[in-house]
Amino acid sequence: MDQINNIDLHPDHKVDHRTDAQKQSVINRLKRIEGQVRGVQKMVEEDRYCVDVLVQISAIDAALKKVGYSLMEDHTKHCVANAIQSGNGEASIDELMKVVKQFSK
Repeated sequence: MDQINNIDLHPDHKVDHRTDAQKQSVINRLKRIEGQVRGVQKMVEEDRYCVDVLVQISAIDAALKKVGYSLMEDHTKHCVANAIQSGNGEASIDELMKVVKQFSK
């Protein structure tokens, strides 16, 4: 069954249109975000000023959304478009809308 909160929507579906450079770009962005999260953890451990921590959390949130929107755009342009062309558009659009709703919470 599809899951959004538990991450694994389709473990058997592999992306074949993403180049190694595109994949590495996403990985690099996620690693930077991971570093930001570690930085916020350290700020909390060091009892840093709450507003400074909140500003960093906001930056992390924005960075994650940027990565998410980029992946969603890629998914729409490739996976959803291919599904529409092959006659499976309705299910793919329904799935996309569920993800958009979840992403925009």
